[in-house]
Amino acid sequence: MTQTSENVTWLTQEAYNKLKAELEYLTGPARAEISAKIAAAREEGDLRENGGYHAAKEEQGKQELRVRQLTQLLESAKVGEAPAADGAVAPGMVVTIAFDGDEDDTLTFLLASREYASSDVETYSPQSPLGTGVIGHKVGEDAEYELPNGKKAAVKILKAEPYEG
Repeated sequence: MTQTSENVTWLTQEAYNKLKAELEYLTGPARAEISAKIAAAREEGDLRENGGYHAAKEEQGKQELRVRQLTQLLESAKVGEAPAADGAVAPGMVVTIAFDGDEDDTLTFLLASREYASSDVETYSPQSPLGTGVIGHKVGEDAEYELPNGKKAAVKILKAEPYEG
């Protein structure tokens, strides 16, 4: 199967290793723990009114969803270096833009997969309309992206620096 740049997620080796370790934990020890919780709750009797059983099954469902997400992410991941600090917008960069060139109306965000999401800075996917509109542009350049209503929005790239998260 060939991959297009739209479905490839670029990760540093450190990020890849962290996600791989999370997947190994979820498919190993975490599965055993949730199975034990379900078995213990099942032994309590009537499953229709067994809150512990239903909570454990819900937790199992969330865990399996995360396993599928991680598996898909790691299958499409490419490991590479952090982006260069050359002023060009790329995934892994913290970008500051000005809407319509108005430097009083700015947004600073991390351009990255949600796996990198940080409470320090808002995160936008490289595949989002804003992400695809700014990728490849350099500091000082104007870019444009399509809004959900089909109209175009103009932004000016004020800063683009590698994320130090």
